[in-house]
Amino acid sequence: MDPSSAGSGGNSLPSVGPDGQKRRVCYFYDPDVGNYYYGQGHPMKPHRIRMTHSLLARYGLLNQMQVYRPNPARDRDLCRFHADDYINFLRSVTPETQQDQIRLLKRFNVGEDCPVFDGLYSFCQTYAGASVGGAVKLNHGHDIAINWSGGLHHAKKCEASGFCYVNDIVLAILELLKHHERVLYVDIDIHHGDGVEEAFYTTDRVMTVSFHKFGDYFPGTGDIRDIGHSKGKYYSLNVPLDDGIDDESYQSLFKPIMGKVMEVFRPGAVVLQCGADSLSGDRLGCFNLSIKGHAECVRYMRSFNVPLLLLGGGGYTIRNVARCWCYETGVALGQEPEDKMPVNEYYEYFGPDYTLHVAPSNMENKNTRQQLDDIRSKLLDNLSKLRHAPSVHFQERVPDTEIPEQDEDQDDPDERHDPDSDMEVDDHKAVEESSRRSILGIKIKREFGENATRVQDGGRVASEHRGLEPMAEDIGSSKQAPADASAMAIDEPSNVKNEPESSTKLQGQAAAYHKP
Repeated sequence: MDPSSAGSGGNSLPSVGPDGQKRRVCYFYDPDVGNYYYGQGHPMKPHRIRMTHSLLARYGLLNQMQVYRPNPARDRDLCRFHADDYINFLRSVTPETQQDQIRLLKRFNVGEDCPVFDGLYSFCQTYAGASVGGAVKLNHGHDIAINWSGGLHHAKKCEASGFCYVNDIVLAILELLKHHERVLYVDIDIHHGDGVEEAFYTTDRVMTVSFHKFGDYFPGTGDIRDIGHSKGKYYSLNVPLDDGIDDESYQSLFKPIMGKVMEVFRPGAVVLQCGADSLSGDRLGCFNLSIKGHAECVRYMRSFNVPLLLLGGGGYTIRNVARCWCYETGVALGQEPEDKMPVNEYYEYFGPDYTLHVAPSNMENKNTRQQLDDIRSKLLDNLSKLRHAPSVHFQERVPDTEIPEQDEDQDDPDERHDPDSDMEVDDHKAVEESSRRSILGIKIKREFGENATRVQDGGRVASEHRGLEPMAEDIGSSKQAPADASAMAIDEPSNVKNEPESSTKLQGQAAAYHKP
């Protein structure tokens, strides 16, 4: 059955104002994604994706879009960008065998920030498959595709970084490039989108724009002077920000810069990474954005009526991550979810107010008006140096995602790269360990506060995700078990689809360009 014909699914309700047309929206979710567990003390909690999904169900938003369970990305799909030996390592390493592979752990930067945990490779396959699946849907007529489990923007061609193992964003952009001459990537995570920028640093077919904290902060890249290289010169934009930036200051940069980008670059599709660690009160963050201020970026990019892929990313105060991505799903659908939160499986996480929105703090905004003006002026000047909408000669279009052959191992890996592609492919360069930075080197803000409510659940205390660790009986096989059966059995709409098995044949690879 054609998903577009399944009831009202995929058609958002009209929004008010000039941007009032309906959108065909699809959403990717795997009910197992919330089970993966990075380990004790680690701030990355895939459980936040399940909390988000629960809110979407209770707000009735799932019924307004097509819901798909993603197909896991296969080895060959992941190797469209990543090195074969790196993917082989991710597939084979386990918590039990990692001590026998110390050399490879160091080589691929797997360890403290990016630990080995049970189901690691399945986790990577799931979130990458969802992002590529979303790109396929955009290539075939959907207006907006959503994957809140994706957006892991730090992963490199040959190594893990910053809680990220596989760069689903790069893979999704490569899929979009099959149908679109130009793709725009926008990143509103508090951390610089270094992995995506690096991948496309030498091409004019992908523009990357990152708004991030800069200065003694992971990953240490994203200077305003980093503008791209060779054919990609001026196609990388970096917006360096300081602590405490608020909604008004953020939008004073975001809208004029992105408006000019859309005018000059004229992308055929947009990928927006919606990392929620830029929200006020994030456990690892230092910005002061409200959920509405963060979502204004989604609303603005939606207003251009260009195919839009919405991805997750960072976000470590997980009750606020779920709030944010629920609200931004509503924005994508042209709806305004009410502030009073409906009862849901994780209701007590959102006390004591039980509202969708939380007020920003009174922290100091260290971004002065003069600094913001200077940044805006510099970046608009860089954009003025671009010729409008670079022309790309298309060869015969690469085949779309198709049913895979039974034997993947017979494929010639050399066939993955098209020598006529305008994207460069660099061989793996050894990375100096001293150049690697760690997110976990940054002081973590613990969430013990007035909202740190502990929930009684059948005589046991569920204290996870507030700076406290789940009790041993809650983890089981190093995966986080649902708090109760309903966490895995929330009301699914009748429009849930399983994606057909997919294989992504990509024209060329992104350039793994290492800036000096």
